[in-house]
Amino acid sequence: MHAERLTLLAALMLGSVAAFVAVPLAPAVAETALQPKEGWFATLTTFEKVRPEVTIPPKKGVTLIDSRPAARQYDPGHIPGAINIPDTAFEKSTDKLPADKATRLIFYCGGLDCMLSHNSAHKAKALGYTAIEVYAEGMPDWKAKGGQVSVSGPYIKKMMDEKQPFVLIDARPKRVTDKGVIPGALAISDSEFDKHVDKLPADKATLLVYYCGGLECVLSDNSAAKARALGYTNVMTYPEGYPEWEKLYGAGPAAAAPAAAPAPAPKAAALVPGKEKGSVTAASFEAAWKADAASIVLVDVRDPKEYAAGTIKGAVNVPMNQLEKSLSTLPKDKPIVFICGTGARAGEAYDTAKMFAAEMNVAFLDSSIKFAGDGTATITDKK
Repeated sequence: MHAERLTLLAALMLGSVAAFVAVPLAPAVAETALQPKEGWFATLTTFEKVRPEVTIPPKKGVTLIDSRPAARQYDPGHIPGAINIPDTAFEKSTDKLPADKATRLIFYCGGLDCMLSHNSAHKAKALGYTAIEVYAEGMPDWKAKGGQVSVSGPYIKKMMDEKQPFVLIDARPKRVTDKGVIPGALAISDSEFDKHVDKLPADKATLLVYYCGGLECVLSDNSAAKARALGYTNVMTYPEGYPEWEKLYGAGPAAAAPAAAPAPAPKAAALVPGKEKGSVTAASFEAAWKADAASIVLVDVRDPKEYAAGTIKGAVNVPMNQLEKSLSTLPKDKPIVFICGTGARAGEAYDTAKMFAAEMNVAFLDSSIKFAGDGTATITDKK
């Protein structure tokens, strides 16, 4: 009897262990999976699932849709190949949606606090689309995880018109660029990238924008990847490339022959835009000023008494209350950088110059500057 009891107990124990082993453990990620909030679209996706769908040429059967406003958000930076249908204009733009309502639609916008993509996804569902997802973390998550970022043709045109510092690079073969490039573009064929790295700017924080022959052309993506491998930290693409540019703005000039390539950009071109419109970063200004102070006109817009107590050696004084009538005395052939102690008056100087002398190449330091009184200063970007 005792042996029978032991046998029964062993069987029960083995059964319990088997039952325990048979129950699969839920993956840890399930505990932290993003859950829909009130008003959100129910079907969500992630960077890891979206990334394989982002290809040039665009993957068939998948349409990425950026629901953010065009000029302020989509144009300066979006997921490559994404079309722009601002949620506020969704009803007017349904013709941009694919005809096949079984197409996979992936909507995104400005992150977890942005409802635009969810709103648009609900509207698409109401139209009969059956395969809809929302990448709720959106553009902030895409950038943070190293996803390639693209700009639009209108944004490139805007940067040109505002004389913002950037380098535009055509990655198509010479036989094609000889027929026309976007004005101001540097022609560096992807196949000859390694032979012409000396043409790239020395400052690896400079904005580089690569383009080629449109959404079916991989050359700009290839060259962008090579530039990032060299340490360039601000590399974007214009996937629609020259074909779209030609439709929007007309044919461009032929690329210059290698022997007549444009002279290297002035060192002041290394000025990197800051967070505020018209501002430049402290680091890029200090590097450009140290490299070639004569190439920049530095204007201290504080009062004469403040200026006399200490400024950056080489800066000229044009008090803010005298700037408007003094703009005509400032040079037009060099970039002008306005400074003050906090960035407030310098920003006002930038706005004034743009209002009354839009053709001038001006910027400002939106920074805290501590003047030592000996011609030096400590410059700190605002957080």
